[in-house]
Amino acid sequence: MKMLAFALLALSSILPALALPSPNVHDLAPRHSRSCDLSRARLVLPNGSAIASPSGPPSFIGLGIGTQNYTCTADGVYTNVGAVATLFDISCLVGTPLFGHIQDLAIDAWKSIHNSQSVPPELGLDFFVLGDHFFITNPVTGSGISPKWDFTKSLHNSEAFVVGARSGGMPAPTGSSDIDWLVLNRVLGSLATQVFRVDTRDGQPPATCTPGSAPITVKYTAKYWFFGSLL
Repeated sequence: MKMLAFALLALSSILPALALPSPNVHDLAPRHSRSCDLSRARLVLPNGSAIASPSGPPSFIGLGIGTQNYTCTADGVYTNVGAVATLFDISCLVGTPLFGHIQDLAIDAWKSIHNSQSVPPELGLDFFVLGDHFFITNPVTGSGISPKWDFTKSLHNSEAFVVGARSGGMPAPTGSSDIDWLVLNRVLGSLATQVFRVDTRDGQPPATCTPGSAPITVKYTAKYWFFGSLL
């Protein structure tokens, strides 16, 4: 992910000229979770959004880098069958210009790795890995799939996960190539009571496909905000 490292370093080098707070290398490379205070962080959604902004501060903010996964239906269109992503702690970027653009830098770097479908373990500046995002069998109905975020390893807590159910969403305001923004409510786990997926980049499949063709993966990045941790 050298491209991302160079981009972050270049941006951080011009922060003083913008008269904005300049994070040092340790701020950009937190070695443990919750390394920076999120008590003043607020998720503010665009005016007229179909989902409402939460009122309080988040428990965690992660940058997700991974793939959206699709199969081709008999009707010749792709349907989503889940996602796989690694989440990196970006809490120390809140309040800096980098926070607003980290998803753009990440998708550019991620797409530049043409022969990889798995997320590299490091992001150039060694961001702390919060955990993984993937899908499991719906724990309530026993059929279908549900999204799960698992931070059990990084937080050393067996309850540090959340399985969610979609409660709202809206098309990404940045364009049709970006996957929807979502809000999900907790079904199981103590990591959060709500999860917001925002600032998405890419992830949408082609408009049509040939029935019987192989499943595809589409690279994406997004910010995930976790609220109401019960840990």
